[in-house]
Amino acid sequence: MTPPSRHEPRLDRDSAELANEVEGYLLVQAEQELARREAEALCARLDWLTTGQAEELARHYTEQRLGLTRQALQATADRAQRLRGEYEIRYAALRRALLKRHAVGACLLLVCSTAVGAGARFLAR
Repeated sequence: MTPPSRHEPRLDRDSAELANEVEGYLLVQAEQELARREAEALCARLDWLTTGQAEELARHYTEQRLGLTRQALQATADRAQRLRGEYEIRYAALRRALLKRHAVGACLLLVCSTAVGAGARFLAR
């Protein structure tokens, strides 16, 4: 077994970033395809449209649909960012409280052990 390289974490981060970019690209492509198919289905129901009108309507529908999707995703990302901030603040507060409790516990343990030691010396006399 080879020892872990000090470059592995960087490669993992790069790989994760690349995977996120590829995933984002694929999601955008799938959303564009879905919007295009919806536009085509709409135009197919409007059989009185000329070819040019159908193309224009499909283009407008696709643009509007993708704009709405972009807004919804941005709102979700903004909410996730706000939640992350709230959770980080709460985590820091909980961590401080836990640290204080541990410090108090350690002080109490020190005081008790000192008292027991002093008591044992007093009784040993």
